[in-house]
Amino acid sequence: MIYAKVHSSKNGEIIAMCDEELLGRIITDGRIEINLDKYAGFYKGSLVSEEKAGSLIGNDVFSANLVGKRSVEIFEKKGLVSESQVRNVGGVKFVQIFNLD
Repeated sequence: MIYAKVHSSKNGEIIAMCDEELLGRIITDGRIEINLDKYAGFYKGSLVSEEKAGSLIGNDVFSANLVGKRSVEIFEKKGLVSESQVRNVGGVKFVQIFNLD
């Protein structure tokens, strides 16, 4: 399951997705830190299946913050993220993309 939350902005929607088991963790790799405890509220929307999470990606998506293998793969399968854009932070896949159009 995936936590998915859609935020509205003046430029369009911002989608935040995080694999369920990662929420509440702090992932570090050298100087890079993804704090999924402090920023849990940004990601913690609905707990949904991968299929449902994929259906949240509409035409008005401006940017996305994705943490975890399953969350990233949803965007990869839709051709919105390439493998070269994916970072590995502490063994966890992470993508932050802006301006998806």
